Amino acid sequence: MTSEKYSEPWVAPTVSAPIAASIKLPGSKSLTNRELVLAALADSATELIEPLVSRDSELMIAALTSLGARFERRTDSILVSPIDSTKAADAVAIDCGLAGTVMRFAPPLAGLHAGSVEFDGDEAAKRRPMATTIDSLRALGVSVEQPATSAGRLPFTVSSSGSIRGGELEIDASESSQFVSGLLLAAARFEDGLTLTHRGEHLPSMPHIEMTLDCLKKRGVDARQTAEATWRVEPGAIAGGRVVIEPDLSNAGPFLAAAMVAGGSVTIAHWPTSTTQVGDHFESILTQMGATVVRDERGLTLSADGRIKGIDIDLSIGGELAPVVAVLAALAETSSRISGIAHLRGHETDRLAALTAEINRAGGNCRETEDGLAIEPSANLHGCDWLSYEDHRMATAGAIMGLRVPGIRVENIGTTAKTMPEFTQLWAKLLGASA
Repeated sequence: MTSEKYSEPWVAPTVSAPIAASIKLPGSKSLTNRELVLAALADSATELIEPLVSRDSELMIAALTSLGARFERRTDSILVSPIDSTKAADAVAIDCGLAGTVMRFAPPLAGLHAGSVEFDGDEAAKRRPMATTIDSLRALGVSVEQPATSAGRLPFTVSSSGSIRGGELEIDASESSQFVSGLLLAAARFEDGLTLTHRGEHLPSMPHIEMTLDCLKKRGVDARQTAEATWRVEPGAIAGGRVVIEPDLSNAGPFLAAAMVAGGSVTIAHWPTSTTQVGDHFESILTQMGATVVRDERGLTLSADGRIKGIDIDLSIGGELAPVVAVLAALAETSSRISGIAHLRGHETDRLAALTAEINRAGGNCRETEDGLAIEPSANLHGCDWLSYEDHRMATAGAIMGLRVPGIRVENIGTTAKTMPEFTQLWAKLLGASA
């Protein structure tokens, strides 16, 4: 699946009355792609219930198919038959697109593939940091070759005998927690398992590592955190079975934000009572910004009156929440500061520069700090061409801004297909339900 290309900018709809809607979101990208990897490595078949179907998940399925896994699509599920390591392996090529999970999760699996695997991706993906993955594989005895002109980036080729001894490994994962998760997901298939230690600056997005450990444990793998920045995965079986994918709570952000901007209420159906998804933090964040949140048998319901408070917050736990928070801050009545997100400079785009540029293009008052954003209220907000930078979260941020500011024209809203192909339909449903 590729992003739908809109020939004309998408004019973000404005809203003039409170909304009252219930939204059922597609499955979590983070959980779907972790479970796809584990299903490919498992000892028996796995049925994934309500997985995300999007560009990122399709890229992961294509990558794992190249490595030997098989996928049977059903109405609301996918049956995954694991990689058969006894079959002869061929040289394969994997397109990572712009999916960080494919870029960082698939290369360790390529180290378990007897043959060569070439990795490449979108032009924007070639700007994303990959040195930690490359250096990790080399330290584990896997050959990685790449052109001198792309050192530490895509493209590169992994060549292996089909096994990795494992043992102890130190890495610097300060640019992305995905470097840790990618190694941990494959580590049960290493001969000696893996003891992995992060040495470097602050490690971002720790909840994503907790999610990885939780996924491993639920499949019977002995995986644990042994120190502040050290994790151990024992070698052993990875169970198949039936796995239900939770709705994507990070993608809930724009819909919850809509109630913050318009007033009224939005219910996200089937919000889990307990989860490792970083999007669960929206409850506390948006409460600080003026919302009221209730959980019940329907899911999570956010109610607001349209008046938004500024916030001073460290978002190092999950920088993917920053675009929603930043746009709400631009619409708030008081100042905001978002810190702990310097690593967003290495995401799908430099999200700090992109958010600053687009908020200011719309008449806002946003400036970059060393590790985040400082945002002041503005009385001069106006319509503009809002660039998406091929970044799904920048596109949805423009949709939020457009709820209050007429004339926001989002360039390539189709980039939301990366994690939510049905975004524009869900957005129309949301705004069609007035209080």
